[in-house]
Amino acid sequence: MKITDLITWFESWADPTWQESWDNCGWQVEPGILDEAAGVLVCLTPTLAVMQEAIALRQQGAPVNLIFAHHPLIFSPLKSVRKGDPVGEMVRLGMTHGIGVYTAHTNFDQVEDGTADLLAQLLDLEQAEPVVPTQAGLGYGRVGNLNPRLSLKALLERIQAKLAPPDLIYSPAADLKQTISRVAVLGGSGASFLKDVAKTGAEVYLTSDCKFHQFQEGRDRNVILIDAGHYATERPACARLVEKFQAVGVEWVQLSSQDEDFRRFFASAS
Repeated sequence: MKITDLITWFESWADPTWQESWDNCGWQVEPGILDEAAGVLVCLTPTLAVMQEAIALRQQGAPVNLIFAHHPLIFSPLKSVRKGDPVGEMVRLGMTHGIGVYTAHTNFDQVEDGTADLLAQLLDLEQAEPVVPTQAGLGYGRVGNLNPRLSLKALLERIQAKLAPPDLIYSPAADLKQTISRVAVLGGSGASFLKDVAKTGAEVYLTSDCKFHQFQEGRDRNVILIDAGHYATERPACARLVEKFQAVGVEWVQLSSQDEDFRRFFASAS
């Protein structure tokens, strides 16, 4: 499958025109590769480590010519492209080595099998629907029911088993024995949707990057916040993309091994 055909297929599923006004989905670096057979390295965040991984794979004989990322490489307008600057270096290396960078961000968040929908699937939520609908059947976040219901402790254990986050943070006033029947999820930084989640009747909201006062707000809105980290809540959707690309005929596609969480938790000796 040619890269142009892959992008056409993808955009028919997750249209980049659905992105938010502040977002930057689509091509970040396109070094004249549209008519080449697609060799795709999928990642959450396009970093120099991922670009170096792609270059190393090329040197080993793998036909890598596209980094397909969830997070955009370029958010703000570039004033210069210079060696040594992280974004500039990504652009320079991509153009030099013929490796493109394409991003699917808020458009990918909304779709079936996107970041939120996959979280709902992993937690076995039934009758899942968008927290904030944007169009028929699509939207931000998902809210659904647990069947059978679980204690909060059992739900936390399920999240730990499915997402393997380095740490789980949850509302301190919560009772671990409390029975949970309705759960909302949104991968990445989703605390700004807390008011919308409260309207769905969800007792628990799984997301990431929650601040001190957002946990306070969750308590005041009677919603138990669970923060599993940005990486853990969105990386599974990248793995699903690999499967979907394989299903539509991409001969070489792989999940990056250099994607990074950017966080490490210190375990002090007790």
